[in-house]
Amino acid sequence: FSPPGFQVAPETKAVMKWLRSIPFVLSASLHGGELVVTYPYDYSRHPLEEKEFSPTPDEKMFKMLAKAYADAHPVISDRSELRCGGNFVKRGGIINGAEWYSFTGGMADFNYLHTNCFEVTVEVGCEKFPLEEELFTIWHENRDALLNYMEMVHRGIKGIVSDKFGNPIKNARISVRGIQHDVTTGN
Repeated sequence: FSPPGFQVAPETKAVMKWLRSIPFVLSASLHGGELVVTYPYDYSRHPLEEKEFSPTPDEKMFKMLAKAYADAHPVISDRSELRCGGNFVKRGGIINGAEWYSFTGGMADFNYLHTNCFEVTVEVGCEKFPLEEELFTIWHENRDALLNYMEMVHRGIKGIVSDKFGNPIKNARISVRGIQHDVTTGN
């Protein structure tokens, strides 16, 4: 999912290794410059298409996760179109990443394809590089939405996959009928 000859930075390799070593199930990447929550895939299925809806097999779950954040954010959920992000109002403050703009090498796509972790990208405010005095307001606008999003970790199926003696089975593949994306058990 990277162009030929593309070099992965050492810190990126370290994060990739870390993500594979700990069974995270939910994460969010926080960006600035817009008011919207995006979800995978961020890279278009057709690389020459810059704005193409590219859903994962878990589209419904990703939309639910993105909505959990967006609906709890006082500005993203505001129906006013007279603000940055106004073009996302009719979409409920969420969009498939590749439908907004396609890019390769994103963490949300990596997490979905190579770990059990579901990640959304949250554009937390209109300013790409907010001033220090704006950070307190941005934090308060995002605090409850972050907490609401974190609570989503309790949704879905939970349990322990074990053998007939009750011993946990590491790397057992779990499939859900109708979703062409398996997950594996942790340690």
